[in-house]
Amino acid sequence: MSLAPSAFGPVTSGTTASRPHLIVAALLLASFVVGFDTRVFTVGLPDLRGAYSLGVDEASWLSTIANAPQILISSAVAWLATVFGVRRVMIPSTLIYACISFSIPLVHDGSALFALHAVRALLLGFFIPATIMVIFRNLDMKYWLVGIAIYALRLPLSQNLGFVLVGVYGDYLGWQWMYWQDVIVAPLIALLLIIAAPKEEINVSLLATADWGGMLLLGSSMTMLYVALDQGNRLNWFQSGIVTSLFIGGAILAIGFFINENLVKSPWAHASVILSRNIGIGYAIIVAFTFSSSGGSIVIPSFLQNVVGLRPISIAELYVVGAVIPVFAFITLAVHLQRRVDSRVGILLGLVAMAIGALLGSRLTIEWSPWNFLPVVLLFTAGQSFTFFSTVVYLLANTDPKRSTAASAYIQVIRLGSAELAVSILNTWLRQREQFHSNILGGPIAASSRDLHGTISKLETLFGTSARGGLEALSAIATEVRTQAYVLAYADGFVLSFWFAIAGLLLVAFMGAMPFGPLHPDFQRGARKTVEEKAA
Repeated sequence: MSLAPSAFGPVTSGTTASRPHLIVAALLLASFVVGFDTRVFTVGLPDLRGAYSLGVDEASWLSTIANAPQILISSAVAWLATVFGVRRVMIPSTLIYACISFSIPLVHDGSALFALHAVRALLLGFFIPATIMVIFRNLDMKYWLVGIAIYALRLPLSQNLGFVLVGVYGDYLGWQWMYWQDVIVAPLIALLLIIAAPKEEINVSLLATADWGGMLLLGSSMTMLYVALDQGNRLNWFQSGIVTSLFIGGAILAIGFFINENLVKSPWAHASVILSRNIGIGYAIIVAFTFSSSGGSIVIPSFLQNVVGLRPISIAELYVVGAVIPVFAFITLAVHLQRRVDSRVGILLGLVAMAIGALLGSRLTIEWSPWNFLPVVLLFTAGQSFTFFSTVVYLLANTDPKRSTAASAYIQVIRLGSAELAVSILNTWLRQREQFHSNILGGPIAASSRDLHGTISKLETLFGTSARGGLEALSAIATEVRTQAYVLAYADGFVLSFWFAIAGLLLVAFMGAMPFGPLHPDFQRGARKTVEEKAA
């Protein structure tokens, strides 16, 4: 007789919080810290390079080290919260995180800088998985949708508000505030948890049967694959021995993990958790969504910074108007929609919005300014809000909440892994398309070309007729060709984003209906009706 998927993995149950509003506030801040810090570090890396006098290679490895350790620990955090309780896991983590964030701007030694970033990333990996566990362990069912909405809200909000924060820090307060913002926020999270999080006993039985090998195998394998993806584009993928070794090592450890989960007596995250049709397709949609979303989050700022030459502060107003303010309305609409219809409708609406935004973006030209992107940013923000929220609700609705420990492990791996995979592939795509368009545009330009000589003659009025003036004219033409090649490559990035949104829409057609449960719209309507009857 085969065991049902819910028969694998530890059972989790917790104490309902007596002050749910404070717990929700702590969830909000914890979710945003992860998104803000990841985005702010990426956008602000050029400023950090200048502050620490880092070369291109050093800065690239600093970026990898500042992010990769998240995935090493994040898949195991749900289990730790199940065994030790959210208070014991989160409160020390947030306080240590604040201390390290305060220290980093004061450090000037290279080795210490890299080490502190690695520890900081490891601690950051605690925040999001703990958020999911708090929702199911410590919140009443009527707050579950609100908690999931906060979890989903951080993605579009942090991606867009990150530019605003970097702009303010870089041009007004100082780059140090990229780290010091957490000296304020992290202790506040700890304070809210001290006040509101219930005190829970250590689950001794789960601790005694801990699958330490499984946790170590999954975390280590995903970390190796993450580093390989992060460095792949820069080191030219399998032309690099480092990248190749990391891919092979990560794949071997991943296989070892799945073998381990089938052999141990008490598996921590058995693969059966993700083998049902609905859950498998839901994870596939998250991957398609992540790829499509990356088109908006990478292409737009890259174009405005690399082609137009704008600083983050000059882009901030676009994101405030087109994303930061509207995202609260979009996520509220997504919650109201979820209370009335199946999650598939929200997923469908979000992917359609992203597909339309990508089509608009594919018309990109050299004349575009930040405000030309406003409709694109609005559509991508709406798409991110509806798709990610509805997909997470759908996944959790198809999972037994008591088995959320195992499900959370895979959610973190797929969330972080697909995001890094999307960034790596999109950057490689943009690089190769820029080279392609440069060759196409530069092919007709030959020494005997009449058009070339005509253009040089016109430029000689600006640079002069000397040999140096001729070289400067040629350099100006080459720069113009390369700029146009970048514009065409960024337009192709939107085309790629469009096709991933279409792939997500095709996957929706194969999704089954949500099973009845606390997240189902019929259950939500019944709960509201009961509350109204009691109030009457």
